[in-house]
Amino acid sequence: MNEDWRTDLDCWLSPFITALRHKTRARMCPAYIAGLIGPGDRKSVQPMAARADEVGYDQLHHFVAVGAWDSAPLEAALLKKADDLVGDKAGFLVIDDTALPKKGCHSVGVAPQYASSLGKTANCQSLVSVTLASREVPVMVGLRLFLPESWTGDPERMARAGVPKDRRTALTKPEIAIEEIDRIVASGVRFHCVLADSGYGSSGPFRQALSERRLLWAVGLSRRQNVYPADVALIFPVAKTGKPRQYHVPSQPPVAAEALLAKEKWQRVSWRRGTKGRLTCLFAARRVRVADGHKHRMLDNRMQCMPGDEVWLVGERRSTGEQKYYVSNLPADVSIKTLAATIKARWICEQAHQQLKEELGLDHFEGRSWTGLHRHALMTMIAYAFLQSRRLSAAGRKKKNRGTTATTEHASHQTSYPRPLRTISTQAMPVL
Repeated sequence: MNEDWRTDLDCWLSPFITALRHKTRARMCPAYIAGLIGPGDRKSVQPMAARADEVGYDQLHHFVAVGAWDSAPLEAALLKKADDLVGDKAGFLVIDDTALPKKGCHSVGVAPQYASSLGKTANCQSLVSVTLASREVPVMVGLRLFLPESWTGDPERMARAGVPKDRRTALTKPEIAIEEIDRIVASGVRFHCVLADSGYGSSGPFRQALSERRLLWAVGLSRRQNVYPADVALIFPVAKTGKPRQYHVPSQPPVAAEALLAKEKWQRVSWRRGTKGRLTCLFAARRVRVADGHKHRMLDNRMQCMPGDEVWLVGERRSTGEQKYYVSNLPADVSIKTLAATIKARWICEQAHQQLKEELGLDHFEGRSWTGLHRHALMTMIAYAFLQSRRLSAAGRKKKNRGTTATTEHASHQTSYPRPLRTISTQAMPVL
């Protein structure tokens, strides 16, 4: 990109500056975001301040970690920008989490916990992430810290880290995700379907909460999750002795998702074109009822969950031999190709996580407080949205200069990621 990127950034940030309503903060916000986008391997406050001419360390640190200002108006402005960029009634809202490795034990939320990006348990902070995506272009719109039990069970520790009083209750990651979804839906952001991995999809209350909000969803599922065939009936068996049963029971026993799909017809499905050709895998799909309804005691004294609503159960067999399972409330008449394309659209959030960390310093914040961490995360999301806006504008200009009249499918390839996003030098912003 050309050398006027700073001017463009100042103009693009206008709604955020207005939301801050403070002259000094109006200077610090662009300076902080420019520091994240600009050169340098380290994007913590001290090195960013050292590279900046117009602001000092104390000013930047006060802005992000100490200053008394509300981030909600900036979060609302980010949602508006994201909707303008990729909001689409055919788009996706992707729920996931990302880990920030940390040393020590004083940074808010840090604890030994599973880090999906590392594939193992590590000392880290874990953030629930929400990504709005369309045409394979992601914009991160939410990052909220998960507090493990070692924190929620220690009020003094939470107080020292500045955890707000209304956030000191224990919440699971699916519960945090539902709060974020409610915030985003209330803002009017456009999307078609909620996507999540099995860490969220295996939670019955999470799926039910999405359905109660009349949202479409496609989420990962444990292969051990019990399901019923869609044609299961509810009956009242007649007892030979004793009182008659007060509640109905399923006519068939539930089986594991893996077992139910094992004998199904698996077919090779291609869902989109990648850099090395068409992306394909073996898929199988069947209508089922997940065993996540209310529990009844059976005749043999076992507690058994009743059938829930009818949904799609989808299996995926990868070339590596790995098998994955998913469940979705997409309509009963959708094709298996649509199911596969919807499920696989979730992976775009991993690219956003990587770029936020490697290029914008999401995991570089060195403060310990709840407020500082969330403000830093918000600044990285705003910076990322700005870079995505520049990239989409550049793609649009290139397409216009070619004088093409692309189809919708071709346009989606134009705006997908042929290569990673790159950061900005002090002289010029590179072509994205």
